[in-house]
Amino acid sequence: MFWPDKYYFIFVIPAMLWAMWAQAKVNSTFSKYGQVFSKRGLTASQAARRILDDNGLRNIRIERIRGNLTDHYDPTADVIRLSDSVINSTSVAAIGVAAHECGHAVQHAQNYSPLIFRNAIIPITNFGSKLAIPLFIAGLFFSTTLCNLGILLFSLTALFQLVTLPVEFNASARALRTLDDWNYLDSGELRGAKQVLSAAAMTYVAALAVSLAQLLRLMAIAGSRRRDD
Repeated sequence: MFWPDKYYFIFVIPAMLWAMWAQAKVNSTFSKYGQVFSKRGLTASQAARRILDDNGLRNIRIERIRGNLTDHYDPTADVIRLSDSVINSTSVAAIGVAAHECGHAVQHAQNYSPLIFRNAIIPITNFGSKLAIPLFIAGLFFSTTLCNLGILLFSLTALFQLVTLPVEFNASARALRTLDDWNYLDSGELRGAKQVLSAAAMTYVAALAVSLAQLLRLMAIAGSRRRDD
């Protein structure tokens, strides 16, 4: 984000290092439990289909998407997309990931309020993320008001990351509860799935930390400018 400064190294670099560690942790945890296979022999797509059907969501399709851990639920198309490493795997890691995406579909069907709020702010968040830094940089040269507006718009990114946390945590909780209640995984296998989903959750916490670090940096730069003036 524009030129490096002392605040970049104070606030942003530590948060980015944590985010990199969190992503590496997800990959290593998924790889570990991707080698632990469910005794029931269900593939991730079969488990997902059963979870969706049990929740009355027979209209939700399951499709393959290229990549590794690119899994997601698309409410606009009524589809859960499972990645190459997940869709046909019988591992506890893959089943956990698929159940998590089903959790999002159930949230959507039940009008889970944090999800509704997050989806509602996506347009303004996207708008703010595009204009925040240009406005902030312009404000450094021309107007404190523009600086403050840039900071305000950038704060929407942090707000989006903050609202994402309960959405993701709840989807994982729903997934683990379903896998346990319906005996898709036994207790030992469930612990592996929980490890994978917990590692994935940390990436969202780290993303929030990066956004907050960037926000603190902008505020520190603006404060330094005002003192210089």
